Amino acid sequence: MAALFLGLPIENISPVLQKGLGEMLGSITLIIVFGTCIGKLAVSSGAAKVIAKTVMNWTGKKYVRLGLMITGFIIGIPLFYSVGFVLLVPLIFSVAHQFKLSKVYLGIPMLASLSVAHGFLPPHPSPMALSSILKADIGLVLIYGIIIAIPTILIAGLWFSTRFKNIKTESDHEILNVEEIKNEGKLPSFGISLFSALFPVFGLTITSLLPLISDNQKLAAICKIIGDPSIIMLLSLLLCTYTLGIRMNRSMSSVMDDYTQAIKDVALIVLIVGGAGCLKEVMIVSGVNETIVATLNQINIHPFLLAWMMAAIIRVCVGSATAAGLMTASVLLPLLQSNDLDPNLFVLSVGAGSLMCSHVNDPSFWMFKEYFNISLKDTFKSWTVMESLVSVLGIVFIFILNALIH
Repeated sequence: MAALFLGLPIENISPVLQKGLGEMLGSITLIIVFGTCIGKLAVSSGAAKVIAKTVMNWTGKKYVRLGLMITGFIIGIPLFYSVGFVLLVPLIFSVAHQFKLSKVYLGIPMLASLSVAHGFLPPHPSPMALSSILKADIGLVLIYGIIIAIPTILIAGLWFSTRFKNIKTESDHEILNVEEIKNEGKLPSFGISLFSALFPVFGLTITSLLPLISDNQKLAAICKIIGDPSIIMLLSLLLCTYTLGIRMNRSMSSVMDDYTQAIKDVALIVLIVGGAGCLKEVMIVSGVNETIVATLNQINIHPFLLAWMMAAIIRVCVGSATAAGLMTASVLLPLLQSNDLDPNLFVLSVGAGSLMCSHVNDPSFWMFKEYFNISLKDTFKSWTVMESLVSVLGIVFIFILNALIH
C-alpha cells in the first residue's frame, strides 16, 4: 500500500518487496530462530528456574528486589519478553507471599530488567534487526547496551519501585507457571545453567573485545569468523542441546519438540521484521526517507535525540516496541549515513525510544494489569511510568557514554 501511495510502478513493487524481505531476513532469521530455541530449552530444562532460585538464595530477604532484578536481567537476555514475563511472574508471587510484601513492589525491578534486555540487547529481535539495518557491530551493541542497562534498571527498577511498598492488588489469585519443565527430576547445576544461557553474551563480548586489545592479525581473523552472530548463536544452540538436553538424559526427539514449538512461537516476529525490511526498501527506492532526512537535518537537534523521539512517538501510536524501532530505523537510515555517528549508539537510541510510554495499545500493559490484578490507575502509575523512565534514562546514559568514548 505504501509503495502504491509513494508512486512506485506496479510492476516494480514485487521485486522491491522481495529484495527488502530477503536482505532483512537473510541476515537475522537464523539468529532469531536460534535465540528463541535456546530460550525455550532454558525454560523446559529448568535452567531458568535454577538461576532464579540460586540468585534469590544469595540475596535473601534484605536484598530481595536486587535479587529479582538480577534474575530478570540474566534470564531476560536469552528469553523473549513474553516468555520471560510468564516464567518469572510466579516467582514474584511466591516471594511476595513468603515475605508478605507487595507484588508490584517486587515485580517492577524484575520487569524493568526484562524490558531493558528486550529493547537494548542482542539477540532480541529488535536490537538484532536494528543492528542489521544500521550496519552496527552486534558485539559492541551488546557491550554498550549492558553498560547503559545497569544504571537504567537500578534507577527505573530498584529505586522507582520503593514507592509501591503499600500498593494492594484487588485479589490474591495465583498465576500458575504455564511453561512445563520436562526434566524436573534432574535439573542442571547453576554453573551449567548460567554458562549455557549466557554463552551468546560471552561469545559476542569476547570476540568483540579481543581484536581491540590485541594487534595479532590471526587472532582478529579468527574472532571475525567465530564472532559472526549466526556462528555464535549456532555454537550456543549446539552447546545448550548437549548441556541442557542430552546431558540431562532427555531424548533428542524431546529437545527437537521444544525447538519446533519455539520456531512456531517466533514466526509472527519474523514476519514483522520482514515487513520492516520491505518498508525500508520501499522508502529507499521511492526516495521518501531522503526527503524526510533532508527536512530533519534542518532541525537543530542531535541525531540520537531525534531517533529517540521518533521511535517514542511511533511507540505511543502503535504500541509495539519492535515495530516502532524498525519503522524508525527504516526512515532514518540516510541520517546515519550522512553524519559521522556511532551506529552502535544509534541502535540503542532507537531502542530506548521504542520503550517509551507503554499504555493501552500495548499487550504488555494488559499482561501486567491482569497478572498483578491492579486497577488501571495503578497500572499507569507503575508500569507506564517505569517503561517511560527506562526510555528517558536510556537516552541520557547513551549521551553520557557517547561523551566518554568519543
